[in-house]
Amino acid sequence: MKAASSIFSSFISMPFICFILVTFSISIVDAEIAETKTIGRGLKAYQQLYDRKELAAFFNDNEKDINIIATYSDASGTIRTSRVKMKDLSASWVLENPINGDPSKQNGSQVFKLKDSYQASTTSEENVDHFIDDHHLQEDETENHHQVSWSPVKFKRQMFRRKRRDLRTAELVRQVKESDKQMEATAAIENLKNMDPVVKGKYSIWRRDFESPNSDSRLKLMRDQVIMAKAYANIARSKNQNDLYYSLLKHVGQSHRVIGDANSDSELHPSSLDQAKAMGHALSLAKDQLYDCRTVARKLRAMLQSAEDNVDSLKKRSAFLIQLAAKTVPKPLHCLPLQLAADYYIHGYQNKRDLNLEKVADPSLYHYAIFSDNVLATSVVVNSTVLHANEPEKHVFHIVTDKLNFAAMRMWFIINAPEKATVQVENIDDFKWLNSSYCSVLRQLESARVKEYYFKNHPSSLSVGSENLKYRNPKYLSMLNHLRFYLPEVYPKLHKILFLDDDIVVQKDLTPLWDVDLKGMVNGAVETCKGSFHRFDKYLNFSNPKISENFDSDACGWAYGMNIFDLKEWRNRNITQIYHYWQDMNEDRTLWKLGTLPPGLITFYNLTYPLDRTWHSLGLGYDPALNQTEIENAAVIHYNGNYKPWLDLAVAKYKSYWSKYVRYDNYYLKLCNLSE
Repeated sequence: MKAASSIFSSFISMPFICFILVTFSISIVDAEIAETKTIGRGLKAYQQLYDRKELAAFFNDNEKDINIIATYSDASGTIRTSRVKMKDLSASWVLENPINGDPSKQNGSQVFKLKDSYQASTTSEENVDHFIDDHHLQEDETENHHQVSWSPVKFKRQMFRRKRRDLRTAELVRQVKESDKQMEATAAIENLKNMDPVVKGKYSIWRRDFESPNSDSRLKLMRDQVIMAKAYANIARSKNQNDLYYSLLKHVGQSHRVIGDANSDSELHPSSLDQAKAMGHALSLAKDQLYDCRTVARKLRAMLQSAEDNVDSLKKRSAFLIQLAAKTVPKPLHCLPLQLAADYYIHGYQNKRDLNLEKVADPSLYHYAIFSDNVLATSVVVNSTVLHANEPEKHVFHIVTDKLNFAAMRMWFIINAPEKATVQVENIDDFKWLNSSYCSVLRQLESARVKEYYFKNHPSSLSVGSENLKYRNPKYLSMLNHLRFYLPEVYPKLHKILFLDDDIVVQKDLTPLWDVDLKGMVNGAVETCKGSFHRFDKYLNFSNPKISENFDSDACGWAYGMNIFDLKEWRNRNITQIYHYWQDMNEDRTLWKLGTLPPGLITFYNLTYPLDRTWHSLGLGYDPALNQTEIENAAVIHYNGNYKPWLDLAVAKYKSYWSKYVRYDNYYLKLCNLSE
């Protein structure tokens, strides 16, 4: 009975156990299918990123030689086993405990357990975004999970996450670069807003208005309308459409009257809007009747060429007038030496002797040479130098002027003598050794060829330009301009001297210049070459073999205006004779134009010691865009160029550096109406 009972129990328990196993397996499969449906939908959405053949090849290359024993239950519930190859399984099966590493290196048999991973995925893609957000695993979770199981689906997910991270990183880098570019553009625009343009409020279709894209839009529109109206008027005239031609000319005249001198919309006449509408209607009619792309383009090109020709002509006239204004003495500056000279003789100052004559020839003191016929400019040089000198009693100023201005110059420094410093005023006509037999320039000025060049071949009109007028400036005819090449003869007892132009302002103590070691050179000067600018080829004619064989076209130029000269070395090397030689060679002006800088470059070639740039800042007489910090830090600032600080042409923002050393409360300045 017990045996029968046990048999019956075994018979009953076997199906029951099978039933439980099947039910459990189904529940597991259902759960896995539910999970993998979402995975399948996500992979389907990104199917183009991966190649199924590549995954299969990867799978087969690693697992193709593995024999697998699969355990399953058939339809009758009988549990069966079967030996299969990895390649015989579909991609929906998952290997739960794969061999890590190379299978060929594993010892002994391995037991594998397989389960069905997923079935065919649905075609719905509505949950792709949900899949991307909810199934993003951290890196450490992915690696741990990979150690437990491996499947094509999970491999695809891992590859997809890696690809997505790379794309996200690239996108972030791109956004950062775009943000940096936008910030740079914004900063550039802000800088341009803060700039102080030379001409404010002027409209030009070539100038971008950063202040506002709609600023002065009506004024711009009306000016553009005038241009197009002129173009259509010319076309209408060529086609004998006289009514349209006169109508357009009428509207052009009315627009010009409305615009007037306006530089902004606020300055336009109240009727400007009505005129713009009327002009727009007229242009619309002209376009309907005359518009032909090729014809209009040709006409606009012709108008542009004509405008460029007019601009070139105006530039020449402007340059001519600037040169004329630069060499013209303003009325107050002409008044000053006349008043001083009159009082000089009225009050008998011509009989007054100079004091401190023993200092004039003392080589242990600091000596300056200033050659000028401008009383006011010379006074600024002396005043600014003495004001910044640590020991003004050791400074001696040697001023040489011409016969016409000698009385005025001497009178000024008698009644306005600088405190403690010594000033000597001399007349160049008293240098009897400076004659045509010794001086090449004087000999050339007496020649018929130079007289013809200066006094007979003057330009007949303003349109000729400024080139000829520039070199007819009186300073090129004055020996005061060439006296700098005779410093050892003028001051035979001195060892060193600092040469200063009359258009400079001193801002620091200059005595350290006497302690500069010139390394055996004669001239100490600040070099002016920056890049390719202001090198020898700018001043000398290197097409002439006399120049090209003796000098380097790329040699760096230097500035006259503040130069420390070693007069002892000058005498030893006989520099003045070198100057005479090259001046005689250039009698026909084929080696260089007139002036003193080109012969100076030649005379002191390989004999110039470069000083630090902070000693001498140039360009205040022609360049309105200099660095303000460099100007303020320079020991000497130089108004070289046409825009001298005592002229109305002066650059306004630079004038204060000069005018603060002018004593406008002086009796003679008030008498001549000289004011700041």
